[in-house]
Amino acid sequence: MSGPGPLTPRASFYKLKTMHQRDIREIYLDHAATTYLDPRVKEAMEPYWELEYGNPSSLYRPGRRAKEALDQARESIAHSLNCRSDELTFTGGGTEAINLAIFGAARAYATVTSNQLPVTRSRGHLITSKIEHHAVLHSMEALGKEARLPDLPDRQAGGQGFSAGGGPASGWEITYLDVDEYGLVNPEDVRKALRPDTILVSVMYANNEIGTIEPIAEIAKVVREYRREKEGLEIRNLKLEISGKTPFFLVDACQAAGAMDMDVQKLGVDLLALNASKMYGPKGVGALYIKKGIRIKPLIYGGGQENNMRSGTENVPGIVGFAKAFELAQKEREKENARLIGLRDYFTNRLLKEIPKTVLNGHPTKRLPNNVNVSVLDIEGEAVILYLDAKGIYISTGSACTSTTLDPSHVILAIGRPYEYAHGSLRFTLGKRTTKEDLDYVMEVFPGIVEKLRRISPVRLEMGQTTISHPEAFAGQNAKVKVGGKTYK
Repeated sequence: MSGPGPLTPRASFYKLKTMHQRDIREIYLDHAATTYLDPRVKEAMEPYWELEYGNPSSLYRPGRRAKEALDQARESIAHSLNCRSDELTFTGGGTEAINLAIFGAARAYATVTSNQLPVTRSRGHLITSKIEHHAVLHSMEALGKEARLPDLPDRQAGGQGFSAGGGPASGWEITYLDVDEYGLVNPEDVRKALRPDTILVSVMYANNEIGTIEPIAEIAKVVREYRREKEGLEIRNLKLEISGKTPFFLVDACQAAGAMDMDVQKLGVDLLALNASKMYGPKGVGALYIKKGIRIKPLIYGGGQENNMRSGTENVPGIVGFAKAFELAQKEREKENARLIGLRDYFTNRLLKEIPKTVLNGHPTKRLPNNVNVSVLDIEGEAVILYLDAKGIYISTGSACTSTTLDPSHVILAIGRPYEYAHGSLRFTLGKRTTKEDLDYVMEVFPGIVEKLRRISPVRLEMGQTTISHPEAFAGQNAKVKVGGKTYK
């Protein structure tokens, strides 16, 4: 008699999970990192894995049906955004959408100078804040380092192009705006940073670490007013092709899309990046809203899909799921937000009252409904995560996208906290399945973990302290910490 056959992948997974977790209660409090798939989203996606598998670019019926599903999804998302369907480009996620917006706009509107004018020091100017997601910050950093293309033929030598005057210039100039103690960008700081060669301003809708909601409509108004003032402006007797069009305003709305009003007309934005995995949709799919008339140079070339903006066969199941998730999020957000705010405030109050030397990071009220970010002094966040993981409680320290490094959170540092606050920062982000009982269970476990870690910690930080007591222990992998004339790496 033959024995049982091999376990299916699903059965193997559940067996492994049972072996390791056994009777551990699991509480997921990291919805800012990713969310599970809403069953209604999964149901909407189901036909497009096996039954409706056509390529949307194919002319025969299966392809046409896939194209119809793609068009309907685009119309649905456009309706939620209050924009035209042809202003949407689907991408492989929020990071790709952000990269497409930043690199695409910067390269499309790069400053060009003639050989009759002095050499420009950069190819253009971009503005962002110090607390943006690394998808923005690292893109900006790369543009700042990107050299100008080799000089084109000199007009005076009979050529038809432009010359940079005999040597490569630097990349784009980037201005990084400070934020206040809550992580808010001041629209007046944006106004002061704008200049005639500014191509793009990029500010996130809501911060992925501390949850602070930025004054997007006010910043958009500042950018729009500057754009009007700039119309017809001449610089060094050369009328710019971009005059009256730039600067543009890009908003990273990946964290906000499930909780905030996403009407791009009310917000006044020009570019807006989204992803599905933060709103109970599938991973690996996102979108970029590009206001009509804005030129964007693509990053991916090939078959010309997405109106030549993003080549490659479209992820039909993912896009269908994205549309369904966004529809549900916008439809249910007011009711769900009210529930989450109640839980968020309840949990925050318990943390601050029951665990000494705990500080709330971010704005106390102008924050995402599900976000609780605190710094627990005298401990390291990574150790807390491991202890909580053993109890079946899943949270993060800083951003999940940078959890592979030990560098302190750039967001916590940017709001004026010392390094030890940053290393002790913890992010709890609630979700649809989070209950008061879940949070009570966390508070049964968490204070004991903090007490245990503080007993063995060499760090003693006072509330309100701004200097670093142990800089040699808290310098990040690539960071330099200077205290008392001595630099720690």
